[in-house]
Amino acid sequence: MKIALIQSDLIWENPKANRVNFEDKINTINDDVDLIVLPEMFTSGFTMSPENVAETMQGETVTWLKALAKAKKTAITGSLVIEENNNFYNRMVFVFPSGEIQFYDKKHLFTLAGEDKVYASGTQKIIVKYLGWKICLQVCYDLRFPVFSRNSEDYDLIIYVASWPKIRTNAWDALLKARAIENMSYAIGVNRIGEDNNGYQYIGHSQAIDFLGNYIVEPVESESILFAELNKEMMLQTRQKLGFLNDRDAFEIKKL
Repeated sequence: MKIALIQSDLIWENPKANRVNFEDKINTINDDVDLIVLPEMFTSGFTMSPENVAETMQGETVTWLKALAKAKKTAITGSLVIEENNNFYNRMVFVFPSGEIQFYDKKHLFTLAGEDKVYASGTQKIIVKYLGWKICLQVCYDLRFPVFSRNSEDYDLIIYVASWPKIRTNAWDALLKARAIENMSYAIGVNRIGEDNNGYQYIGHSQAIDFLGNYIVEPVESESILFAELNKEMMLQTRQKLGFLNDRDAFEIKKL
């Protein structure tokens, strides 16, 4: 599978301008790419004023994503602010080339920024099946909670989309490697760059890591489109040879 990671600055609370920015970037990507990954809240930046930017699943951004995925004949994923049933969600959508959509609502809301005060938490772990791959969808702060992302489904790839600030970049790098190693899965993290309206700086460090913790795509700090090629057969052979996942613990997540 060939994946494009788009690391970009975001225009604060301006979905239209962000759509234009990402469409320009996506249109430069060759047709042999199977999946394009955008950052967390790619239409707005990490805003705690969801009422300013919220859309529905029938809104402009989702409609735009479906049309773009069909035109490019590729899947596209990233998160945006969705309003549904009188709640706001930080929702990661996965749009198939057919226009079909699956989505994951961010479970671990970032209490330090008050995300839990304005957004509703997701309740389900989502595994998407695409081109023979099982893909686990995760958003930013989820990265700090390994129990939730534990590979009990034998997924092949875990994707984190993020607005992860510069000050905690070391944690981002270390935890992405840990998630890949402990789950014997490819791991991809796509983070934004630039500065938001709250003065937080982001340096990206988007990256792709293999199932043994080796970089396929090393972190960069500039506006970039990065490409990763993943080999499922090689991963399965390594899992069979090493057998680490056979010794994983069985557990149940209960609400505190």
